[in-house]
Amino acid sequence: MFSPQGPTARELMVQALSSVERGYDLLAARFDETPFRTSDRLLAAVSDALLPLGPFGRGLDLCCGTGAGLSVLEAVCTDAITGVDFSTGMLAEARRAHPAATLVRANVLALPFTSVFDLAVSFGAFGHFLPKEQGPLFARVHAALRPGGTFAFPLPAPPRVGSLPYWTLFGFDAVMRVRNAVRRPPFVMYYRTFRLADVRANLERAGFTVELLPMESLGRRDDGSPQCRLVVARRA
Repeated sequence: MFSPQGPTARELMVQALSSVERGYDLLAARFDETPFRTSDRLLAAVSDALLPLGPFGRGLDLCCGTGAGLSVLEAVCTDAITGVDFSTGMLAEARRAHPAATLVRANVLALPFTSVFDLAVSFGAFGHFLPKEQGPLFARVHAALRPGGTFAFPLPAPPRVGSLPYWTLFGFDAVMRVRNAVRRPPFVMYYRTFRLADVRANLERAGFTVELLPMESLGRRDDGSPQCRLVVARRA
């Protein structure tokens, strides 16, 4: 599925019926051949947006997966970079791709760092956190950053109500809710629970000041709004 090297439909089904951790362990070796990997175009756009905000020293990639986001840290950080994920399989792939990075197996809701990093980033992982977990997650990131540190991540504009992408995401989330209601352990992955207003409020409650930067290289919608914004949250 997706490419000759990608996972089969059966493999994706087995993953979806597993826990989040076990599912990504199973998918790790073929993950980069799926559309779920963050695109190089988006990674480049984030690097371009972050460069004028630096220089940054030590960098952290939250839920680093196979390490796609580590390339952004390599581009904008002048010191050591670290990736954190709770999937052993995904970390093994990241280690092959980024041997110079420090890779840590941990749950990001219990980050084992205090005032260590100048920049934290994350790509495509927030759907794995329920809305009630945003506050604790952002608080742990805040604690892991040095004073003046930056937490940055891209946030695409939501699809227009009634469009095909809207109904696709709506349907996916509905299927996941049914799956999690009837099977344990749950596989938490929702596309419509990470809303800008809630995210901003939770970041500010965690102690961040928040700025939204339009990512012009990714274009604008018909109404003039950006296709994607970079959320830049700074620890005061």
